[in-house]
Amino acid sequence: MMPFPSLADLLAHLHQPAVRDLAWTLLSPPLLAQTPWPQRHPLNASSWQRQPDTLADWLLSLDADSHTLQQWLSQRSVRRLGLYYERLWQFALHAAPGIEVLAANVPIRQQGHTLGELDMLLRDEEGVHHLELAIKLYLGQPHCSGSELSHWLGPGSHDRLDIKLAHLGEHQLPLSARLEAQPALHAHDIAQPQAALWLAGYLFYPWQQSYRAASGTNPAHLRGRWLHRADWTSFTTQHQGHWQPLPRQAWLAPARIEGEQLWSHEQFQTWLAALPSDANAQLLVRFIESPQHCWLEAERVFLVNDGWPMQPTA
Repeated sequence: MMPFPSLADLLAHLHQPAVRDLAWTLLSPPLLAQTPWPQRHPLNASSWQRQPDTLADWLLSLDADSHTLQQWLSQRSVRRLGLYYERLWQFALHAAPGIEVLAANVPIRQQGHTLGELDMLLRDEEGVHHLELAIKLYLGQPHCSGSELSHWLGPGSHDRLDIKLAHLGEHQLPLSARLEAQPALHAHDIAQPQAALWLAGYLFYPWQQSYRAASGTNPAHLRGRWLHRADWTSFTTQHQGHWQPLPRQAWLAPARIEGEQLWSHEQFQTWLAALPSDANAQLLVRFIESPQHCWLEAERVFLVNDGWPMQPTA
């Protein structure tokens, strides 16, 4: 289940980080192949879906001049990864042929209390849609098989895949059908939209542990590995190379940097030595040099403190 399979190599031709993240957002596969609720790619009815070369041309033109994208992103805070992901989708959907964006981040209130937000309302040739958009990174819990949704935790130990899906299915997706949503929908001349989700992200598998993907997972889902701090030396004896951490804002598309941005071994060791023993999970990337003499992500791992997971998961 891969959107736009003919554009699988496009990221290799894009240079600007925000444009690479935008392309990743539109082209990356969903985490799940099977859900109890409709799962719909937001560009499903756009002519870009039928003519992917036109989407490629649009992304390449943005890579040549990303002013409009940068201006769009600067209009609101996008420090949280989920908000950044939503803003990238909004930018693309405003530009997509055959799609009319009706509203985004619509609050639903009851007697002054906010019940939640509708991420996106749009109209295309297949009707009017309420879309919930989410980007998630989950790590497989140690001493589990990985086969259950509950075995997958967020890097901070507070989020869990089964809980996230339950919240989407029991609260966020039904929100547009509730009586309390009618005033907000009527304000946009909408009767009853079709609710669907799009959930993208990565699953990180424990290092040196046999682990299965959760039931219903998309076979083409994006993946990495994770390990405890105490295992780092053993891990790097088998996975040597140029490692460095990625800031949270850069967690979407595979990383691409220029030579002057590459850390030396000494820089990395200094950073690692200064990292507190109870630090939050750190996303690390191993870089390899490309024929064009830039450096590309070869693999990504989460390095977690030796007490991870920190919270009870029952």
